[in-house]
Amino acid sequence: MRTINLGILAHVDAGKTSLTERLLHTCGVISEIGSVDDGSTQTDSLALERARGITIKSAVVSFAIGDVTANLIDTPGHPDFIAEVERVLSVLDGAVLVISAVEGVQAQTRVLMRTLRRLRIPTLLFVNKIDRRGAQYEGSLRAIAEKLAPTAIPMGSVDGLGSRGATFEPFGASDEEFASSLVNVLAEQDDRLLAAYVDGGTAIPYERLRYELASQTHRALVHPVLFGSAITGAGVDALIAAIRELLPAVEGEEDAPVSGTVFKVERGPSGEKIAYVRMFSGCIQIRDRLRFGRGREGKVSAVSVFADGSADRRRSVAANQIGKLWGLADIRIGDTIGESATSIPGRLHFAPPTLETVIVPLRAADRGRLQAALSELAEQDPLINLRQDDTRQELFFSLYGEVQKEVIQATLADEYGIDVSFRETTTVCVERPVGTGAAVEFIGKHPNPFLATVGLRVDPGPVGSGVTFGLGVELGSMPPSLFNAVEEAVHETLQQGLCGWAVLDCEVTMTHSGYWARQSHAHGTFDKSMSSTAGDFRNLTPLVLVEALRLAGTSVYEPIHGFSLDLPADTVGPVLRVLARLQAVVRTSGMHGSEGTLEGEIPAAQVNTLQKELPALTRGEGVLESAFEAYRQVQGVVPRRQRTDHNPLDRVEYLLHVQRRV
Repeated sequence: MRTINLGILAHVDAGKTSLTERLLHTCGVISEIGSVDDGSTQTDSLALERARGITIKSAVVSFAIGDVTANLIDTPGHPDFIAEVERVLSVLDGAVLVISAVEGVQAQTRVLMRTLRRLRIPTLLFVNKIDRRGAQYEGSLRAIAEKLAPTAIPMGSVDGLGSRGATFEPFGASDEEFASSLVNVLAEQDDRLLAAYVDGGTAIPYERLRYELASQTHRALVHPVLFGSAITGAGVDALIAAIRELLPAVEGEEDAPVSGTVFKVERGPSGEKIAYVRMFSGCIQIRDRLRFGRGREGKVSAVSVFADGSADRRRSVAANQIGKLWGLADIRIGDTIGESATSIPGRLHFAPPTLETVIVPLRAADRGRLQAALSELAEQDPLINLRQDDTRQELFFSLYGEVQKEVIQATLADEYGIDVSFRETTTVCVERPVGTGAAVEFIGKHPNPFLATVGLRVDPGPVGSGVTFGLGVELGSMPPSLFNAVEEAVHETLQQGLCGWAVLDCEVTMTHSGYWARQSHAHGTFDKSMSSTAGDFRNLTPLVLVEALRLAGTSVYEPIHGFSLDLPADTVGPVLRVLARLQAVVRTSGMHGSEGTLEGEIPAAQVNTLQKELPALTRGEGVLESAFEAYRQVQGVVPRRQRTDHNPLDRVEYLLHVQRRV
């Protein structure tokens, strides 16, 4: 049976979870449709999700569409939980992006679509809420073409728009205008089709156009647009048919080597770790011993596979399926499973968190429990980047917004019995290398105290490339475990650069390597003082890397949000003055009768201030949407962050720490 792993994404309140419920009901998985408002949906299972009416954690549910099994992953729509979407993207075969026909294309919609297009994930657009007053058809299509995808193709028309009886009528072979629009869009992406259109004396057969539509959708060249209502069910049958026809579903290779990716980790009732894995090939059975991450292993004690709306206990999980694995105590989010398993972080699909805060237990006796609880939460969301300042005994964590902070506070109180407060939220900047720097320390030569030779060169990388590590030495010059130790230490060290911020867009190349092979005494006992270990490379790498980084130099960049602001026309003047004070830059403005629109960019540190001042400035009528846009180099005084590790920039202090640890 063919399978498609399908993500459903949207801006918050576009109706994504309601659409999931309608799909499950239409496909016969559930007999009654749950309500987000009532907290009775299949995928919002957490108490906090039901209480707040928003999706916080990604959830998986499976259903059948004819001969295709669809594993649907419902993701959060609120931008504070974009990290959940981040982890899901790597396991998708296709996606449905939900847009509100009333609110239109929103800030988060643009962020999501931009990422889907960059990753070339085949995507259908579903314009929801056609039954709501104020719903737009032409306006929605115009906004989609201008802001999301110029190659969007409307797949039908809407009757009764804005009423409870609104329906979606798919275009067919007899609709000449639809066939003509298909030819125009598809021919732009295919020279053979263009030649047939220009040279042919007869019309291109409709069956060929549908085949080409599916082919180009598979390659994320075009994006079909459907309309409907998750509440009334209008257009949902057409969406289901489009998922089956236009998105890629494949047969799994069960006989191939095991390969999978862990995209979610949670804890069971007894505290056991449960890993959600999407299988790309092969088959995992109970009691199999798996390799994952960098040199980690574990034995599978239980397996569940998502099928027919739930996760059922099985003996195995096979290619293209999504399953839950028990027994892998050391597994982490982002780990790949199989012989070529890795866990080195790659390029982020979205920006990392741009805010940071200090979390404080209300009862001093809870400090140890708080750190343990936050460590468990960091397993589920590594991007919170939990850090401890040993000197000041403070715990820091990163976040995307105030709602995420409230959810963490409620989770700690409800699930762990720990009441906490937070210090003031501050902005998280990043560093980028300015130039090239290189450093090396040789084994057996002063001042190197470790049994390792490590040489590293730091170069600026392309914007958005993250941190990359490459070899300028022969791969066979050292055992793989020693190279792995260097690579892991590089990524860990660059979490804090010269000014204390994470270093991004940086290419690190290993230029020198050397080690002393395992030495033993005559009676066969291992002599650590004469033999290089992974620890030698792990401890030396930070010293060499920060010296190379110091020579390269870094610049600090602050996060910038793009914003869209709808407001009464007579309040534009006062708002513009406030935006100037907050260092915002207005790129475009427009007036439509009594309504005005301002679009531009604003430092992330000022977004919360603008949100607080906006109601008074606009009589409560202003609507602000913002999302991370880019990083901008800081001008003037460079902000610094207190380092929370034992600083390799201070060589003496760092070496004393290593000695104490050993």
